[in-house]
This record gives sequence, structure tokens and C-alpha cells, in this order.
Amino acid sequence: MEITCDSCQSKFKIADEKIPAGKATSFPCPKCRNKITIKPAEPDEAAEAPDEVNEETDFGFEEQEEFAPIASESVFDFAEEEGKIALICESDTVIKEKLIKALDLLEYHVSESADQRDALRKLRYKVYDVVVLDEYFGTKNPDANGVLIYLQRLPMETRRNMFVTLVSDRYRTMDYMMAFSKSVNLIINKKNIDDVEKILSRNIAEYEMFYRIFKEAMQ
Repeated sequence: MEITCDSCQSKFKIADEKIPAGKATSFPCPKCRNKITIKPAEPDEAAEAPDEVNEETDFGFEEQEEFAPIASESVFDFAEEEGKIALICESDTVIKEKLIKALDLLEYHVSESADQRDALRKLRYKVYDVVVLDEYFGTKNPDANGVLIYLQRLPMETRRNMFVTLVSDRYRTMDYMMAFSKSVNLIINKKNIDDVEKILSRNIAEYEMFYRIFKEAMQ
């Protein structure tokens, strides 16, 4: 099924099997977060509708291969979820547990990615309030991290709604010049991971305050 956002006019496709049958479903537009509602198809339409493949969308990663349908988590998993959502892309179990604990305390609904492929699936369908990414997640070359490249290529109207943190063992915590160079909001060195809650809390609060003023000025 082809979906068009009424607000930003972005077009993208969703495989028919991902759409719950017989009931209306809503989810935020991946680009502008406008609420998109899909009404249930009439019986005749449903019977005649051809099967669709989950093709790469307009907001997909240009160099990414086509993804298979997601079995455990679909585009609609968080459609009705209230509150803030966070995505963790971290392979180290110890660091990941500390990140989850910190984000839980900051009242985020936390989702984990098993690998780069899974992370890119999630990012294509949802705008997370916070993304925490290890620079070595799914790669031996941190300068060619596919998830980071995807985030760097997002349109500004989408990217400014996300707070991206890079977990690194090369750069110092809160090195804002390097964060700017990497197109992320914050860098946390692994040596300071025990203080991750305090570091995230302070920096996210400052970021939200800045963009609150920015959005008010734009209005």
C-alpha cells in the first residue's frame, strides 16, 4: 500500500501484511511526525489488493540493500505508545545494560537493535527522541558506520527532533567540536559510561531548551 502524508506530502510504501486487518491504524510520519491514519479496507478492496513487497522508501538509506519484512517488530509497534522513545545501538552487553537503566530512569521507552540492519529498519519507520549509537556498532571501521551515515543524511526537519549520542573510546566525553564534526549531539567516552544518566540528562535538557526557543521563534 502506498501512503502519503497529508502534512509534508512524503510518499512511501508499506507491505499489506503489516497493516492490521479490519481496524483503523495510526502512526507518526517518519519525516514530519504528523499523525497518519490508515482506515480499514472494504472487503472487496481487501480481496482484490495485490501483494506488495516492502520496497525501499523515499526516506530510506540510499546505499542500503532492500530489507525483508520485520517479523518481531513492525512499523506499527509504537503507533499508540505515549511518551518519549529511545533506540540503543550497542553490542557490548555491560554498556548496553547501563544505557538501558539510564534511559529508563529518564522515562524513555527503550528499544534495542540487534545489528545495523535491524537499526536501519527501525529508523526508517520511526523518529526516536534519543538514539545512542556505539561508533563500532556493526562495523570494524567507525568512520564507515552505516547507522551514523544514515542519521547524517536525514533531512534537517527530521534530524532536529532527535538527540543522537555517539559512544566512543577515541574521543573524550562532551567533546562538542568532535560531536559537531560527526553530526551528533553528544559524545560519551566509554570510560565515563557509569555517569551516563547524569551526562544524558544535562545535555538533553539543554538541547530541548534550545529547540523550544527555536521552535517558538519559528512560529
